[in-house]
Amino acid sequence: MASRYPSMPGAKGNDGTSQDAAVAIAPMVPRLHRIALHTLARLGEATPLEAIASAGIDREALQPRFSELRTLGLVEATGVRRRNPSGKYAAVRRLTDKGRAVL
Repeated sequence: MASRYPSMPGAKGNDGTSQDAAVAIAPMVPRLHRIALHTLARLGEATPLEAIASAGIDREALQPRFSELRTLGLVEATGVRRRNPSGKYAAVRRLTDKGRAVL
């Protein structure tokens, strides 16, 4: 499964649970990518958790999509970092020209 990333969700470990989760979410990924892109377009710039809160989608479903979108060249880091509710810093993301073009 990892060899098809980011076109397909990634999976970690060898126990099968991560692979099962990746297979289960795969049909929803195109829609989740669109939600993430449209949310960032609306917000301009946001950390993944800020975008997730704005979109109203479960974190477990949407947060991994930001890594996929970054790998696809549709989202990039702004160079700014902000604290998440956990107190840890997260990179602020924005759409790339390529990301805006797919909207």
